[in-house]
Amino acid sequence: MNKSERRGEFVFETPDTEAIESALYQEHLKLADRSHIAAFAGYLMPLWYSSISREHQAVRQTAGVFDCTHMGALEVAGKDAAAFLNFITTNEISDMTVGAARYSYVLDAAGNVLDDIIIYRRGEDKFIVVVNAANELKIKAYLESLQEDKICIDADDAGRKLLYKPSIRDMRDTFGGSDCRVDIALQGPTSTDVLLKLADKKTGELVRNLKSFHFIGTIIAGIDCIISRTGYTGAKTGFELFIHPKSAPQLWNLILENGKSFGLMPCGLGARDSLRVEAGLPLYGHELAGTFNISPFEAGYGWAVKLEKEFFIGMAAMKKKAKTYNMQVARIELPGEKGIRPVRQGDGVLDDGGRCIGWVLSCAGAGEKQIALVYMNKDAIKEGGSAGVYYLARSQGQTAQGRKQTVQKGENLKADIAGTQVSRFARF
Repeated sequence: MNKSERRGEFVFETPDTEAIESALYQEHLKLADRSHIAAFAGYLMPLWYSSISREHQAVRQTAGVFDCTHMGALEVAGKDAAAFLNFITTNEISDMTVGAARYSYVLDAAGNVLDDIIIYRRGEDKFIVVVNAANELKIKAYLESLQEDKICIDADDAGRKLLYKPSIRDMRDTFGGSDCRVDIALQGPTSTDVLLKLADKKTGELVRNLKSFHFIGTIIAGIDCIISRTGYTGAKTGFELFIHPKSAPQLWNLILENGKSFGLMPCGLGARDSLRVEAGLPLYGHELAGTFNISPFEAGYGWAVKLEKEFFIGMAAMKKKAKTYNMQVARIELPGEKGIRPVRQGDGVLDDGGRCIGWVLSCAGAGEKQIALVYMNKDAIKEGGSAGVYYLARSQGQTAQGRKQTVQKGENLKADIAGTQVSRFARF
């Protein structure tokens, strides 16, 4: 057992493989220039179709549809399924009702975040776990190692064993049976109207009454579909539609056709990122885990870590973090009109005295503004307070002129652009 294993860390190197086509790749070629399609998390995905700003506004004002078929979907089933998920994730799973979805985290025994996930309870002993595309192989390897008792599950008790071992199946693998699932996201104020055009009267009523983080199984336009009130855009109204991979192109085109009259647009990864930044939602590797090993508490999701549970993997580390963390992810609104230099990851965040208190994690344009998600000293700036940003050097010439390539907390710097700290999560 190596040193990292003794600490309870799970180490996984994602293999370097050529990007493959998503289930909707051929449909994207009909709508987007090939130059707008790029490799992302192992898949060839559209960055945009028309423009990021137009697609962003469509989701805020009307509706947008996203290819999320690259997201991982794992079925966890069997008599130990609920106990297993309660044991390996941070949120409480045992009290979930059938038809409910719940946000949670998968940690290793050292408390490192391996992924943030959404768990859907389809039955007493059947769940779907949706994982980030970039982490899918890691999570599969982690779950396999857990079930084979190959890794530490309790940093304080090396002899502790996993007692629950349900079946785990990749639901995107069409060789696994007829019940396979990939995700298409339909988001925005008119998304309900789009769905109602595809649904019969009974399904339409269910859709109208569907609550946030709940789902139904139904037939829509002749397609077996799980309709969930979830999403990653911050939209007050939005759905994720889980269908068989072979049905994805048919449903995609039906949504595009029936959504035209409601202002729906196909949306790429660019708008998906700008929407989630504007809403204040974290991206794994940026506002969660990543360079700073950001915890759920720092990310603003401590409510999804149930420290009152009897046990979950990584609990000891989370209990310590809950008492000691002094950094937080915050949201800053900055000028973003034409001619303003965009803020970038790594730029320094300054208080009103010019002292560096953290760094930019992500930034995106939103109309005439830009929104930055930053990692900074906890409570250093109150909501509504002023915040500055120092631009790091963008070229060798700027470095030669004295602009810094990195900044450290505590440095005194002159802000290049000033903004305001706003509430952590935007409401739309």
